[in-house]
Amino acid sequence: MLVERTRTGLHAAKARGRTGGRPTVITEDVLTVAKARRGKGESVTAIAEALGVSRATLYRHIR
Repeated sequence: MLVERTRTGLHAAKARGRTGGRPTVITEDVLTVAKARRGKGESVTAIAEALGVSRATLYRHIR
């Protein structure tokens, strides 16, 4: 019963336009810039520092 009520609440919140979780750091624009810079041969470390994200975040989105 607890699971059912939780799911019902989550579905109701989603219907109102609310979503849970941490907001993403990488937007489509930032990802496009990162991929272009990577294509030019720039290191992931340099790109991550320039964009203000971690290397792990960048690797996760570039794949």
